[in-house]
Amino acid sequence: MLMNNPSREEIKKILDTAKTIAVVGLSPNPNRTSYMVSEAMQKAGYRIIPVNPVADEVLGEKSYATLADIPHPVDIVNVFRRSEFLPELAKEFVGIDCPVFWTQLNVVDEDVFNKLADAGYTVIMDRCIKVEHAILK
Repeated sequence: MLMNNPSREEIKKILDTAKTIAVVGLSPNPNRTSYMVSEAMQKAGYRIIPVNPVADEVLGEKSYATLADIPHPVDIVNVFRRSEFLPELAKEFVGIDCPVFWTQLNVVDEDVFNKLADAGYTVIMDRCIKVEHAILK
């Protein structure tokens, strides 16, 4: 099966209903893309939950070492890690109650995409959540 991201209409529905985004690999460095994108999404009204084992807090939110450590539900998991980390992150993702697995630009693993999609999750890969939000608002 080929990787096929949801339509822009479906992505708009996801962004319109989501409230909380867990950001895997969110850097506390304001010069990093993960920080800039997450800050923009936070300013757009989303709660950002940092997932970074070496940060205590990012963007005023407590940081968690893993997805499993987050004590409340999230609507989107947004990944800012290299593609080679996706298989392990997908296993961790399946263990939490979240419907959407989203990876940033150039973060792609076709096997992971297909396994998660086949399991009923919404998967978006190789798309910037900030760009999609700006286009669709």
